[in-house]
Amino acid sequence: MDTLQDWLARCERLHPKTIEMGLERVRSVADRMGLAFACPVITVAGTNGKGSTCAMLEAIALQAGWRTGVYTSPHLVHFEERCRIRGEIATAQQLVPHFARVEAARQAVSLSYFEFTTLAIMSLLAASELDMVILEVGLGGRLDAVNIIDADCAVITSVDLDHMDYLGPDRESIGREKAGVLRTGRPAIVSDPVPPQSVLDHAAAIGADLWLLGRDFNFTGDRQQWGWAGRGRRYAGLAYPALRGANQLMNASGALAALESLRTRLPVTAQAIRNGLAMVELPGRFQIVPGQPALVLDVAHNPHAVAALAANLDAMGFFPVTHAVFGAMADKDLAAMLRKMGPLVDRWYFCDLPTARARSAAALLAQWQAQEPRNDVAASTHADPMAALQSAVAAADPADRILVFGSFFTVGGVLKDGVPRLQARHLGT
Repeated sequence: MDTLQDWLARCERLHPKTIEMGLERVRSVADRMGLAFACPVITVAGTNGKGSTCAMLEAIALQAGWRTGVYTSPHLVHFEERCRIRGEIATAQQLVPHFARVEAARQAVSLSYFEFTTLAIMSLLAASELDMVILEVGLGGRLDAVNIIDADCAVITSVDLDHMDYLGPDRESIGREKAGVLRTGRPAIVSDPVPPQSVLDHAAAIGADLWLLGRDFNFTGDRQQWGWAGRGRRYAGLAYPALRGANQLMNASGALAALESLRTRLPVTAQAIRNGLAMVELPGRFQIVPGQPALVLDVAHNPHAVAALAANLDAMGFFPVTHAVFGAMADKDLAAMLRKMGPLVDRWYFCDLPTARARSAAALLAQWQAQEPRNDVAASTHADPMAALQSAVAAADPADRILVFGSFFTVGGVLKDGVPRLQARHLGT
């Protein structure tokens, strides 16, 4: 067990289930490790917008001079992307000793891949002398491994339908699970403009300090700039976040509310907010790669995220033909995703993904054929995302648009060579 890859391979073999909800096993190991943070912790839950919110919190805090640690999941290309320390992706060498710590404390407890790796990353963050830790919830909230930590502030972004086999059949059930990250007497930031009643009820039942978008904080904007107002504080003349998409203002507003709620412990200046929002980066979230044809990468993998992606694509203007590379997990609402994107796509490139959880390219094609109402749209299947992208590039004219979306595996599959090489291939150089 000398390398990170050795440890990750071991984590994949340890537990009989890929996903098993519950905190008893992971909490018992964390207690034996003495896992605790000596700085404020922000937990971010939600269906969509979690990664963007985490990235904005981190970027602003770094500009304010604070030493940050971030845990997000899943990764696009390399596992190490899941952990950032002071703005830099953690190295395998930094992570390996903390996998060993988890193994030593685990004893006979069986941990899933996610639980084991979450404990290892949190162990590294706890040992890194940080001023702020930002933890993205993996799935749900109440029973997610991240929820063993009593966060100083919890953020709930959007609540919509995803992972329904685990979280329940409707927004109220899913909201109840996500509300499990809230804590008594501590700030609970809800940036969903129409949150499920279950979130509000749980916050009231436990006595959380509830901050609601539209009541406790809000945003306004025009074509040039936007502004934010919260409890006794406002910021005007802000440049739009560097992350593209209309939905990013909701995520930015939630991030600013979280920072405002912790102001007495971690103050940030207006200039840090401006600089952080201007510099924030997050690959795969409506990421536009420069060149011709236009290339858009987005990890939208549920109907709510795909609807937002479709709106963002509409706002880009006219393109003669849109080519779409698509791969997704079998447990997603694929019919709704294909239906929402259907009016915008003129040519589909369905691809296989390197995981047993994925729907095959052939099955995606069959599902699309069963519901595609347009007779002027073509489709093909491909062995992997890069092969699909290469076919799209070969077929596209310079004025066209290529979209790569769906699973993290789909976008990661075309980013694995790095953006510079992707751009060179994209530009035909």
